[in-house]
Amino acid sequence: MKFILSRELGRLAKWLRILGLDTAYFNRDNTNALIIQALRDDRLIITRNRRLAGSSRLKTFLVTSEKLNDQLLEVLKGLKLSINSDMMFSRCIICNINLEKVDKEKVKDKVPEYVFNTQDNFIACPECRRIYWSGTHWGNVAQTLKEIGVAL
Repeated sequence: MKFILSRELGRLAKWLRILGLDTAYFNRDNTNALIIQALRDDRLIITRNRRLAGSSRLKTFLVTSEKLNDQLLEVLKGLKLSINSDMMFSRCIICNINLEKVDKEKVKDKVPEYVFNTQDNFIACPECRRIYWSGTHWGNVAQTLKEIGVAL
């Protein structure tokens, strides 16, 4: 399932990407353009906009929670999404593109020296060239999921 999130849900979009879900983020205030993109790309619209979510001609999911952790739980439970730990951190949190493995030597001058010396596995976004590695954020994500009652 592919998603597109309206502009008020930017932080939630990042989290859904972290979980490996194909999540476009529409950060403009143009509902018609959002609808066109959702229809063109066959995406479910996730929004806090009640009027948009009430449209019978669109696939939508209304988020009612205001806090990020509650929103995440609401989407996961409401859409009956299960988390596959193998898919976590497989998409760029900026571009939503699938990440690709990259040789350690190719990132030597692109990551902090400590990271280069302590990590062996790196992945990168082929679009924005952002480089990722298994740092403390992996544990932080797992802890957040545990706190909201989502099992890995």
